[in-house]
Amino acid sequence: MFALLRIGICPGVPGQLSSGLCFCHMTFDPKSDRLVLGGRLDAAEVSRSWKLLGQVSKACQVDASKVDVTDGAGLAFLWSLSRTRNAHITGLRPEIAALLKPFDDLPINPADAPERDRSMFAQIGRAACAILKDIREQISFIGEFTVTALRCAARPRLVRWGDMWITAQKAGVDALVVAGTISFLTGMIMAFQAAVPLKQFGVDIFVVNLVALALLREMGPIMTAVVLAGRSGSAFAAEIGTMTVNEEINALQTMGLDPMRFLVVPRVLAGFIVTPVLTIYASVLGVAGGFLVMMAQGFPFAALWNQLVSAVGVSDVMTGMIKSFVFGILVAGVGCLRGLQTGNGATAVGESTTRAVVSGIFLIVLVDAVFAGIFYVLKW
Repeated sequence: MFALLRIGICPGVPGQLSSGLCFCHMTFDPKSDRLVLGGRLDAAEVSRSWKLLGQVSKACQVDASKVDVTDGAGLAFLWSLSRTRNAHITGLRPEIAALLKPFDDLPINPADAPERDRSMFAQIGRAACAILKDIREQISFIGEFTVTALRCAARPRLVRWGDMWITAQKAGVDALVVAGTISFLTGMIMAFQAAVPLKQFGVDIFVVNLVALALLREMGPIMTAVVLAGRSGSAFAAEIGTMTVNEEINALQTMGLDPMRFLVVPRVLAGFIVTPVLTIYASVLGVAGGFLVMMAQGFPFAALWNQLVSAVGVSDVMTGMIKSFVFGILVAGVGCLRGLQTGNGATAVGESTTRAVVSGIFLIVLVDAVFAGIFYVLKW
């Protein structure tokens, strides 16, 4: 009576249908156009049944009341029966039917999916929506971080000081060589470039003024912040992004731990402390590079030092320091934000890291422009 398409055989019980504990079994009656499924619909068993779909007529009746266990492969098999063969599945357990329900509206072929509008106005609209969404998330992040930071300021024991010092070591001490080398070479380059035009007017001693003021007020803080954005900001985004992909952030929330206090506050605090120290270190080495070039051209160290002392004031040093504090918060905060925004997939962490570096550098330049306008109005 029944045409047996696939029979699961239990070990040691030849010729009998399995009870569902051993294999999946599938029988088809061509007269009643009825397909009976039972046992386990998992990846190991369903893989042997895909080739039998072609032998099943369309719009057949499927009895799945004997299906005990299923997984993603079993759900795909049932979905294929329902959508590509137009089969009517009955008797499916409620918990399995609930897993299959979200895929009811999934198109059979990618060509059947609604075509995305690729016009210029649609692309502009999508880009604007993405920007507005990102701004909204940034504002939400700032508000949540501010509340958490104030709570930690009132109760310092809430801060994970051990993590903060470890992060400060990685972001600060380990970056001394890179930041110092870049600043030293920058000071030398600026001195070489400024010496030629100023020498034409006989005022090449003022190269010291140019190098010192440029490094202390602008170049020192910016170069240090850019180095930290490329080195530490990207590391923060990669670390937190990997935790997001691995659902470790959800695990922290499940255990009642606030990710903002647990992960973000120590890193931002480390950036706030480390960046000014690195800025002073980089500025001093940059000025030393300029001194080296001028001494190579025959200027005595005493004359260069007197010129430096007369040109640089406390306001110049404080300008760079104020910027460095803000840059440190920006770099660390953006890195943590991009890490928390990481999506799913293999490329999500790389995209978050790239966004952290690009956003960090952009915000550094933007905030520096704002500071330039403010200091110009204040004549500082």
